[in-house]
Amino acid sequence: MEVVLDKQYPVASGVDAAWAILSDMNELATCMPGAQITEKVDDKNYKGSVRVKVGPAVAAFAGTIEVLTLDPASRTLKMMGKGADKAGSSASMELTARLLPAADGQCTLDGHAEVIVNGKFAQFGGRMMTSVSDMILAQFADVFSQKALARQGPAAGASGGATTAAPVVAKEFNALGLVWAMIRKFFAGLFGKK
Repeated sequence: MEVVLDKQYPVASGVDAAWAILSDMNELATCMPGAQITEKVDDKNYKGSVRVKVGPAVAAFAGTIEVLTLDPASRTLKMMGKGADKAGSSASMELTARLLPAADGQCTLDGHAEVIVNGKFAQFGGRMMTSVSDMILAQFADVFSQKALARQGPAAGASGGATTAAPVVAKEFNALGLVWAMIRKFFAGLFGKK
């Protein structure tokens, strides 16, 4: 099953601070719920993992990331990720992300992803996969924006004194919470509430 995603998210920082996060694979991975880089093979290849919690069960995917393009001039990252779990499900994603200047010294994270899922996760269907992706990406974008703003903070001299903010890290993605949210949304739609 293939899902194509085109998304734009506002980022609460300028382009330079956001690029510092987008161009650093280790830092970028901490924005994705349950994701981590486990090994840097070379400047363009990494190994990593993603954990998704479904109630008491945890699904763990191991995979690779290849950076295809990292262009500071256009603030564009293009990468290919592939992974599989022990049960035989697999996924691959080609992602292009770029930063666009926006009003008030902020920027926009613009992304295009083509995701292919095989195995038991493909049984959920395109609509469910899109809903899951929307929720994961919204959390990713929120953490990304917070990290970029924190990086910009000291450089922008927002306050007179030096402050140290706690590191921003994405929480592990809980699919049970997602399923509950989708059930609530379904019933709200039945009864005309949004």
